[in-house]
Amino acid sequence: MNIYNMFGKRLGDIIFSTIVSLLCLPLFLLVMVLVKMDSPGPVFFRQKRMGKDGKEFLLYKFRTMYCVRQEAKLTFEPGVRHRVTSIGGLLRKTKIDELPQLINVLKGEMSLVGPRPEVFKYKDFYSGKYEKVLGVSPGITDKASIKYRNEETLLSQDDNPEKLYGEVILPDKLEISLGYIESGISFIKDVTIIAETLKDVLLK
Repeated sequence: MNIYNMFGKRLGDIIFSTIVSLLCLPLFLLVMVLVKMDSPGPVFFRQKRMGKDGKEFLLYKFRTMYCVRQEAKLTFEPGVRHRVTSIGGLLRKTKIDELPQLINVLKGEMSLVGPRPEVFKYKDFYSGKYEKVLGVSPGITDKASIKYRNEETLLSQDDNPEKLYGEVILPDKLEISLGYIESGISFIKDVTIIAETLKDVLLK
């Protein structure tokens, strides 16, 4: 393991997340008000995800869906769009709904860059590959996130979104994540991915 991965990556996560959180505080407060005004329910959506070494943690997002009883199960519903609120659609399109994950980064549960954390039901889908992916901290963004920026649209247009995600999209994400890990995690690589993510969000 290189020095950056041992020490620099965590330090960079803390510094960057703190700066962004402070700069975006007015935006956070505005979004919290809009979410509460748009529909009844909590401001944040929390869901159990797999962290490093498979450790469970609660991932934070701004709530973008109407609350229903089934939501308490904290299950993943690929391609579900009919429950998305008015403000939720905008938050998803701009990826602003993901910003509360800076809390997860500051808590040490996530990194800025790394494989996206999945729900536990996918842990045993691809034994042998997932173990390596779970060997690093999950991230807010990675190359798979950029490639599948329109994942929700792809899933909503398919007759069997669960099958499409589990048998096509997820295996590809795992391969991309393995490429990131096995080619060596570096500062330059992480900065490049962050820059590509910002470009993708701002220009598309």
